[in-house]
Amino acid sequence: MVKYERNPDAIATLSDEEFWVTQKSGTERPGTGKLLHNKEPGIYVDIVSGEPLFASTDKFESGCGWPSFTKPIETDHIIEVSDTSLGMTRTEVRSRYGDSHLGHVFTDGPSNRGGLRYCINSASLRFICRTDMVEEGYAVYLDQVEDMV
Repeated sequence: MVKYERNPDAIATLSDEEFWVTQKSGTERPGTGKLLHNKEPGIYVDIVSGEPLFASTDKFESGCGWPSFTKPIETDHIIEVSDTSLGMTRTEVRSRYGDSHLGHVFTDGPSNRGGLRYCINSASLRFICRTDMVEEGYAVYLDQVEDMV
C-alpha cells in the first residue's frame, strides 16, 4: 500500500498561489484555475502529498468558476472541517495526509449524482492523465476513470 504524506520538498516547489491556497487556506480567483476546463480522462491528486482525491469521471461543469466534482475518489483522503470565515458557515475540504486546503463542499450538486458539489481550487491539484496513471503508480484507480476521448 502506498503511503501518502505531507511532502516538504513538494511544498518548497509550490508557486506563490499554490502555497497560498494549500498552506494558508486561500482561494484562487474564480475562472482562473488551470484545471477548470480540463476534460481529459484521469485523476486529480493533492499537489503536496500525491494522494488521489477526485476522478475525471466525477467532474462536472457547475458554473461556479472552480473545478467541481460530485464525490471523492477515496473518501478516506478527504477531511471536512467547519469553516466560519467570511461571516458564513461552510464546509471546508482538506486532504487527509497532505493537510492541504482544497476548497469547500456544498449540497447544490447534481441530485442524480448524490447532490454534492466539491468546489476545488486548481492550485491544490495535480492532474494525472489516464495514459500516465500506471507509470505514476495510480493503476488501481484506472477502473474509476472512463476513457472520455
